[in-house]
Amino acid sequence: MILGGAQENTLYTVEGLDRREGWETLLVTGPAIGPEGELINRAAESGVRIEIVDLLRREISPFKDAAAYYSLKRIIRREKPEIVHTHSSKAGILGRAAATACGVPVIVHTIHGLPFHPYQNRLVSALYISLERWAARRCDAIITVCDAMAEKAVAAGVASREKFHTIYSGMELETFLDAGKERASVRRELGIPGGVPVVGKVARLFHLKGHKYLIEAMPRVLKQFPDTRFLFVGDGILREALSDRARELGVFDSIVFAGLVDPSRVGAMIGAMDLLVHCSLREGLARVLPQALLAGVPVISYDIDGAREVVQEGVTGRLLGPGAVDELAQAITWSLRAPEDAAAMAARGKELCVEMFGADRMVESIASLYEKLLKAS
Repeated sequence: MILGGAQENTLYTVEGLDRREGWETLLVTGPAIGPEGELINRAAESGVRIEIVDLLRREISPFKDAAAYYSLKRIIRREKPEIVHTHSSKAGILGRAAATACGVPVIVHTIHGLPFHPYQNRLVSALYISLERWAARRCDAIITVCDAMAEKAVAAGVASREKFHTIYSGMELETFLDAGKERASVRRELGIPGGVPVVGKVARLFHLKGHKYLIEAMPRVLKQFPDTRFLFVGDGILREALSDRARELGVFDSIVFAGLVDPSRVGAMIGAMDLLVHCSLREGLARVLPQALLAGVPVISYDIDGAREVVQEGVTGRLLGPGAVDELAQAITWSLRAPEDAAAMAARGKELCVEMFGADRMVESIASLYEKLLKAS
């Protein structure tokens, strides 16, 4: 339960189900280890039942993974749940295996991002595909956070199309609809002058998140808009390397590293921006895209996975080829030069996202799927 979209999705689901009459949940998670921040305290404060399996960790470790599997089995046998719903790749494999071994009536898995992708070793990718196929046979339904994710999984032979259900990842809409209210105070807090353009990115400072492409584009943007500030919200293992590259290019002084931000403050950070850039190379459907549009902030995104289900080129935002730097710089400068046109796109995106991304809507869709599967079990 580190800070992240998959984790927020899981938390909102559990909280929403707990509020529904006749439902009881238990959130089982590994420890929130790492520089990304955590959501365990938020879960505890909201009254969610939580059980931490200490050996359920992100890194692959045969001993720890086997011990985590047996811990999950013990919990499932004790709780006797009607439904086990797993999230993320490793927990999804171990959890589905444990639930199957314990005879759980309904098993559901959500794919937030596929573990296999074009940027990894082919043998590793083939292993992950085999594991996902194996795990898919051990569940009744697979939820994906966008249609593109389902299509990729089907193309890889993970399971038949009938097993997949797209349910967009819900969020607390009001947090982002009201994001602009703290614009001036957030800028003061971050030391950003009130009248300068702010280009933001919200993501862990981690591999494949694409910060390096934005840094490479900065000199071209600053040549035309020298007062621009680039706001990085999030932290991670690449902060030093990214800082070093920014110094090499002479753009370090134009970057504001906000570091870790409490989830309740992400909306306010977005509201302080004039433009949000999402240049990750791998993401299910990045929550920050609808979050920015809900806040009325124009967006630019690389065309990866489910991005185009929210960002329609020239309609609700700008959509670029993955890894493009020149095009990224051009799109940023266009947005800063034509703010009224960019704002009109954001307004259309806002209307779309209000319909698609409410947390209550997500929970209702998941609960309906649960009930359908229970009837068929």
